[in-house]
Amino acid sequence: MNLAQEKTWFGQPRGLTILFLTQMWEIFSYYGMRTLLVYYMTKQLLFAQEKSSLIYGTYTALAYFTPILGGAIADRWLGKRRSVVIGASVMAAGHFMMAFEPLFFAALATIALGNGLFLPSLPSQINTLYRADDPRRGRAFNVYYVGINVGGFMAPLICGTLGEVYGWHYGFGAAGVGMLIGLTVYLAGRNYLPPELPKTAVLTTAPSERPREDQRQVWLLLLGVGIAATIFRGAYEQIGNTLALWTDAGVDRHWGGFVIPMTWFQALNPLLVISMTPLLLLHWKRRADVGRDTSPARRMAIGALIVAAAYLLLAAVTAMAGAERASWLWLLAFFVILTLGELYILPTGLGLFARLAPPRLGATTVAAWFLAVFTGSLLAGVVGTLWSRASHTGFFILLAGLAALAAALLWWLDRPRHE
Repeated sequence: MNLAQEKTWFGQPRGLTILFLTQMWEIFSYYGMRTLLVYYMTKQLLFAQEKSSLIYGTYTALAYFTPILGGAIADRWLGKRRSVVIGASVMAAGHFMMAFEPLFFAALATIALGNGLFLPSLPSQINTLYRADDPRRGRAFNVYYVGINVGGFMAPLICGTLGEVYGWHYGFGAAGVGMLIGLTVYLAGRNYLPPELPKTAVLTTAPSERPREDQRQVWLLLLGVGIAATIFRGAYEQIGNTLALWTDAGVDRHWGGFVIPMTWFQALNPLLVISMTPLLLLHWKRRADVGRDTSPARRMAIGALIVAAAYLLLAAVTAMAGAERASWLWLLAFFVILTLGELYILPTGLGLFARLAPPRLGATTVAAWFLAVFTGSLLAGVVGTLWSRASHTGFFILLAGLAALAAALLWWLDRPRHE
């Protein structure tokens, strides 16, 4: 057992802390920019709502399409560590470019390209921190998910406040600083990560591959889960798109004599991830201890149904409010329900793809999960164009329907395992 596995922080390998701190700051930069993006396009660049939503969806889609190529490049040529360093550096440059209005589209493209190398290469290093029989391995991605959401919580409060109060470009600049901090953390803590094997060693020492029939079943399962995740994200990704527009125009944000900044509400989701994950992990552990653990596909299906319930709540709220603004307390309740569903589906899906990855294709298989994020984000952008054409109640019912459809597919994928 190497040093990275022998010494722990918080009961987990020290390398896990380095990885989630690195991605925590990457998430800070990504969410900081994403928090401002739709508002910046509609209020500063004066784009129409349909155009802004489509650009938003296309950008988030491209940010998760480039990892498909980046994962292959990392596995075959650059290696995971070098890919993280290069990707983080390119993303930092893109965030600073966002501070200059003429570079808007070039900046979005630069961030997406850097993300392609960074995103699959970082979480795919988690499995190397654990032995195959380590009981902590299954919960590692939930612990990791909590860590990186600290960045998602800070981003709207810092980048959002700077952008909303002092100017959009200050918020974008802060996102770039966050990316540089993440790169510094990774470089400073690289000794806590297991060394990468040379490419020739990987080819000669990798465990034997699964039988071909087992491989086929695994890839079919991942394909089905990926399709369900695509449909689900068509609804989920509206939280930074049309839901942000509704927060601005349809929510009464007064609290006493204070008006809550619209960007602050996007901090609720990561804050709730941080606070709710330990309780969920304890719940799942107790179920596992008595032999009632839930399969990954069924757990994801439950999460999608919970998200559908969250959007049905908004449909009811907007129907009752009519032309009036709804209380911000309803938006808070929505985020509580949505986040609970998210914790059932998103870290479970990422962990499933990472655990089923063939030994020589770790980053590539994780990148396949991001293919579902890419297609789902693209779907979200297209769905978002309906915001101005449909009633708010009808739109939220549509989103609930998408989440319920994803749940039905995931439940169907799990059926053969119980018959």
